[in-house]
Amino acid sequence: MPDLPAPALDPTTLDLFDRPDAAGPSPRAAALMAPVPGLDAGLVHEARPGYGDPPAPFYASPDDSLRLYQADALDLLRRMRDESVDMIFADPPYFLSNGGITCVGGRMVKVDKGGWDKSAGITGDHNFNLLWLDQCRRILRPNGTLWVTGTSHNIHSVGYGLQVLDYKILNDIAWYKINPPPNLACRYFTHATETILWAAKSAKSRHTFNYPLMKEQNGGKQMESLWQIPPPCASEKRHGKHPTQKPEALLMRIVAATTNQDELVLDPFCGSATTGVACARLGRRFIGIDREQEFLALSVKRLADEL
Repeated sequence: MPDLPAPALDPTTLDLFDRPDAAGPSPRAAALMAPVPGLDAGLVHEARPGYGDPPAPFYASPDDSLRLYQADALDLLRRMRDESVDMIFADPPYFLSNGGITCVGGRMVKVDKGGWDKSAGITGDHNFNLLWLDQCRRILRPNGTLWVTGTSHNIHSVGYGLQVLDYKILNDIAWYKINPPPNLACRYFTHATETILWAAKSAKSRHTFNYPLMKEQNGGKQMESLWQIPPPCASEKRHGKHPTQKPEALLMRIVAATTNQDELVLDPFCGSATTGVACARLGRRFIGIDREQEFLALSVKRLADEL
């Protein structure tokens, strides 16, 4: 990790974690979750006692506009103040790492992104999605929006969760990943897209959409919901690789389209902090959360490049 001057931490950002306890799920979310044998019911269904001082960031930029936290996403979301975030971009586990195969560099390899990507079964996976979506809705400002990426493995659970938790789905973006890896089984169509759901906190939200900017970036025409954006190029991985890294162009578009200068963006599963890179370039504040020190160290290098 590079040597950087210790930042003067912004007290208004510290206040994001000023809850006297950790928020439990809303009554609606708790009622929707089915019991799963072996899961800790206290963890899932109850608020926790107070934690004391706000958590220390893993990294904070010199002006304290960019922060990274090493924590379980759900744990830290539950500590955040109600209605404190303007936009959330979430690239949650897709639950792909279950013994399947894929093609990387022309070779057949096992899909094993990490323990965090292993499925807990349909009910367990859906309960997890309900929990973090519920907390995200609580911490979004009244006019805030949420973006969630996924594939067929998780996006239908996410979409249903958004609906039953009273979000308002604004768009489903089809991200066409140019030149996708081939399908080795030759029994399916090649997987060439991901779905990105964009939702407002509620039907009453007056969400931000920078329509003129998007039209300008699309050559004077309305931008459609089919986005052709290549995967991350080599320069985006110069400090190291993350197995689910998203391209900078994708996050630049999302952040520019749906936030304004100095607004606060949260990425609860930040990986290598591509969301943070976009925020640094566009003048937005950023909080990223990840459990893995390896990926947080990679994130620090990427964010330092933008300062």
